Amino acid sequence: MRMIFCGLLILVATTAVFVAGPASAAQTPSPGTAAASEPTKTERLGKLFAKLKHESNPDEARKTADNIRAEWRDSGSATVNLLLQWSDKAVADKRYSTALDLLDQVIVLDPKFAEGWNRRATLHYIMDNYSKSMSDIDHVLLLEPRHFGALAGMAGIFLSIGKDQLALDALQRVLDVYPANRDAQQQFGELAEKLAGDSI
Repeated sequence: MRMIFCGLLILVATTAVFVAGPASAAQTPSPGTAAASEPTKTERLGKLFAKLKHESNPDEARKTADNIRAEWRDSGSATVNLLLQWSDKAVADKRYSTALDLLDQVIVLDPKFAEGWNRRATLHYIMDNYSKSMSDIDHVLLLEPRHFGALAGMAGIFLSIGKDQLALDALQRVLDVYPANRDAQQQFGELAEKLAGDSI
């Protein structure tokens, strides 16, 4: 299976180069052009997270969160992005072992790509591999501490294993980043009420 995926990666890389075509002088922006002054991914995410933190309208906040997710999904590598798309399709088709192999390759190719770890954490959660999911979530949060999806996943795991206070703490971290998240607000309120009742 691993040899098949190695061959597959070579094919993907070749396809990506063919589609992109040879680099030309016209494609490389010279200093002082508009392209050279475009904000970096880090700068774009910084602005989006600032907007998300101060947005009180849930619908507007969701749009900003979707823009953040779009930034997270783009690894900057055509090969990694394609493998991620294939893994999504495999998960949708419930071919979990194939999806896991694809995500393993994503992480090998780009271990600093937080979304690769996040997707694998989600898949482990679907497969009830909570310890492996939590390990991958730890990697996500080392790379992107503001990853509200990974934090919500952490809360879900803690709830599944009966660690309500830890789940509440994780939900608080979600709301610190994404205050208008309705699902997190509701879960936090219900869980806080439950814990308050348990302490009486």
